[in-house]
Amino acid sequence: MNILILGSGVVGVTTAYYLAKQGHEVTVVDRQDSPAMETSHANAGQVSFGYSTPWAAPGIPFKAMKWLTQTHAPLKMSATLDPFQYAWMTQMLANCTESRYAVNKSRMVRVSEYARLSIDALREETGIRYEDRQQGLTQLFRTEKQVEAVQKDIAVLRDFGVDFQELDMDGVLQYEPALSRVKEKFVGGLRMVGDQTGDCYAFTNKLADLCKEMGVKFMFDTEIHGLQDKAGEVTGVKTSAGTLTADHYVVAMGSFSRQLMKQVGIDLPVYPIKGYSLTMPITDYDAAPASTVMDETYKVAITRFDDRIRVAGTAELSGYNLEMPQKRLDTISMVVSDVFPDGGDISQAEYWTGLRPMTPDGTPIIGKTKFSNLSLNTGHGTLGWTMSCGSSRLLADLISGNETGIDPADLDVARYN
Repeated sequence: MNILILGSGVVGVTTAYYLAKQGHEVTVVDRQDSPAMETSHANAGQVSFGYSTPWAAPGIPFKAMKWLTQTHAPLKMSATLDPFQYAWMTQMLANCTESRYAVNKSRMVRVSEYARLSIDALREETGIRYEDRQQGLTQLFRTEKQVEAVQKDIAVLRDFGVDFQELDMDGVLQYEPALSRVKEKFVGGLRMVGDQTGDCYAFTNKLADLCKEMGVKFMFDTEIHGLQDKAGEVTGVKTSAGTLTADHYVVAMGSFSRQLMKQVGIDLPVYPIKGYSLTMPITDYDAAPASTVMDETYKVAITRFDDRIRVAGTAELSGYNLEMPQKRLDTISMVVSDVFPDGGDISQAEYWTGLRPMTPDGTPIIGKTKFSNLSLNTGHGTLGWTMSCGSSRLLADLISGNETGIDPADLDVARYN
């Protein structure tokens, strides 16, 4: 089958890999000049299968009101004139119940655990390396109240057989010894044993090179203008290089998937949640993180690469605005300086911002649409790097008509109808 994939971020490229592996002729189209130039470019670096958690959770509405008035807060909002911003927020708030949280968390863990198995197999099969580490993720708690609140997540982890450890600070220090310098600030942690780290940009580009060796074609510097459809099928994609046709089409355009789908009558509740990151050189390896540490208070992830530290956080609702206000950058700078004060040189930090394609329930949209030859792989939010291999492998099997490794129920766009 000839398949056209729209988008060359980590989700688009992993989709291309799994489809090509199954013998399809694959072409990837993107407006950028190379892979992973947008959301996948400088993300948190955490491949956090066990930490996969919806932002929509019980208590979030009350917390959000407090966060909006705090200087350093996980969530910020800039009002826009876009009605979708408020409609999406309403949908998200509707998911902040105990029952919806349990359903959404279980869906996310289902995809993420499959992604863990898939990326491990991919690494074994290809030998791909991307400054990766398989040393877990530690969720750090500053208060006992946070320890109590995480018990609901632990119940879901147990249900899905996810390997984890509840740790006091002495236990945390066994895995992150550099925290001994600031141990009085924390009361303990939850360690996701199977979580990993790695440079998403490096992974995506190296996998794209492997895809080319498998026969995948890439069309860069190509604007995607819209879809053509007739009688329940997509008949082509209008681009700056002309109309492109295929037997099957996959939309993996992250936050920009919504506008494209809207043209053909599919309402995707995918909103661009802006996040920020910094990358700085390590100056003292003994004072740097060993893997990924997630500061639960500020929702900021601090990840170790080979010679660099990546820090990422903040969820900002401000539409497609890519400006980087200093006060947002100050938050992630503050957190890394507070948690690993001697690990890196903050004066040499490189800052970045990107748009995470978030659904109201936190779960990506994977699978079929009302068009028989159009599939979606989008809406992964902050977990595109984490879920990419799992969602893409699942979608490739669905398109090929193969038996799937996990149940695809309630993952496609039909769950919003």
